[in-house]
Parts: sequence; structure tokens; C-alpha cells
Amino acid sequence: MSDDKINANPIIHEISHSNGSAYDTSDPWSTDFLTSEDGNNDLKHAHLDLDKAVEEGIDNDEVFELLKDINDPEHPLTLEQLAVVSKAQIEINDEESEAVILFTPTIPHCSMSTLIGLCLRVRLLRALPPRFKVDVRVREGTHQQEDAINKQLNDKERVAAALENNHLIDVVQQCLSSATSR
Repeated sequence: MSDDKINANPIIHEISHSNGSAYDTSDPWSTDFLTSEDGNNDLKHAHLDLDKAVEEGIDNDEVFELLKDINDPEHPLTLEQLAVVSKAQIEINDEESEAVILFTPTIPHCSMSTLIGLCLRVRLLRALPPRFKVDVRVREGTHQQEDAINKQLNDKERVAAALENNHLIDVVQQCLSSATSR
């Protein structure tokens, strides 16, 4: 990428510090869900809390936790810091296995919008159960080419073709690297 930034002076927003999940999502190897309510962490008692974790389902807070730490492709900031993603722009219907993610580009002519949307989609495809239908879209009225971007982001063949491009995969992985390490 060149040093010429499309949005050289983005607005940086305050980030949230709460973790909406009942379990530690920052450590993928965490065994918090194996500890029963009485503090016993042997496997005989673990099924109690594991059943609760399965029943809990997936909600907006949990999905926001997955997305908020993705790096912006142009700036050393997260999508949460730039207010590209927010809890209010996430709709999860666990019963219907649907996830609708709206995102807000920092400027109406942002050329990184498709890449940001692809990063969001890849993160969710890797993290959510395969039963989920994921719909990633630019929030209405926030980009000059929102219809074209939305069409690209939700076309399975175009997404699959993009994910075959090694350079693009490297850029996506770079954006996701901080999200998966937090």
C-alpha cells in the first residue's frame, strides 16, 4: 500500500472495555466454561456449564467482540476506534441463524470499504457456526457506491474468488491478526 492515505485525518472514537460474553473470549484456549458454579473444574462437573454455554447462543455483544479489534487496512487503528463497527449496527437472530452486520466507512468515497467488508465476513465465517447466514453491508447513506459494494460482499462467488487471491488474503490476514490475538 502507498503512503497516500485516502482519509489522512480520521476521527478516533473511544473504545469499549467490557466483554459482553459470559466466558473469556480473549483467550481461545480458555477453560473458563469448564468450571462449574461451585468452582470445581473437573470434567465430571463441567458438563453443567458446558450445557449452559451451548444454550446461551450467540448475541450482538459476542459478535461485536469478534469484530471490534480488526485493524483498519489504512490506519494503525481498530474498526471500533474509527466507529466503522458498533454494537448498534449488529443484528443477530440465533434462532434463524442469521447475522446482519452493517458498517460505516469513515468517508463516503472510501476505497477500502470492500476490503473492510471482506475482513468482517472472513472473521465471522471463521468464528461463527457454519449454520449462520452472514450478511455484511455498508450502512445506508454512508458510501457513494454502497449498492455495488453490498452486491460484491454478499455474492458467494465473488467472495470465493477474492479469497483465492494470495495478496488479498495476506492483507485480510494482516487486518485480522490483532482481532484473533486479543
